[in-house]
Amino acid sequence: MRKLALDDEILMSIDKAARYIGGEVNSVMKDKGKVDLRFCMAFPDVYEIGMSNLGVRILYGLMNEMDGVWCERVFAPWGDMEEEMRREGIPLYGLESGDSIADFDLIGFSLGYEMAYTNVLNMLDLAGLPLRSGERTELSPIVVAGGTCAFNPEPLAPFVDLFVLGEGEDVSVEIIQLYRQAREECWSKEEFL
Repeated sequence: MRKLALDDEILMSIDKAARYIGGEVNSVMKDKGKVDLRFCMAFPDVYEIGMSNLGVRILYGLMNEMDGVWCERVFAPWGDMEEEMRREGIPLYGLESGDSIADFDLIGFSLGYEMAYTNVLNMLDLAGLPLRSGERTELSPIVVAGGTCAFNPEPLAPFVDLFVLGEGEDVSVEIIQLYRQAREECWSKEEFL
């Protein structure tokens, strides 16, 4: 059952509230008790831009077809929603479950253009996560970034744990399998990386 992170008063006070409530046709809902890995597909721009990104949609579908994996989506909130979230203490959450993205195993950012880099940092901050990779010492969550701008990882290197270069379909499956092994064998974050 989906927990709604927003009350009606907040929804009525912001523009384009549909960006933040989920429940669209073809969104994937799973029972949290029947999955062993939660992946957050994070797009550092607003919902309309992120949902028009074919790569995000392909990876979302691919991961949700995997047994025991639930991939949810999150997008950067517009200024009015960010203001409400900060005022009300609402952490950035996955659209499908309403859970804070800080509770996910892996958070994967799709980097399509450099202007979105600051949104990556803002999204981590809204989730209540430390910005710098070195300050996130536990195995969970691992912050991954891929997409066309991942070919120059240096600007975001202090903040991202792992960069994926090239197409994400095969390597995403490999990362998920390796993460499961790391958790099962009690690896540290450093051992996983």
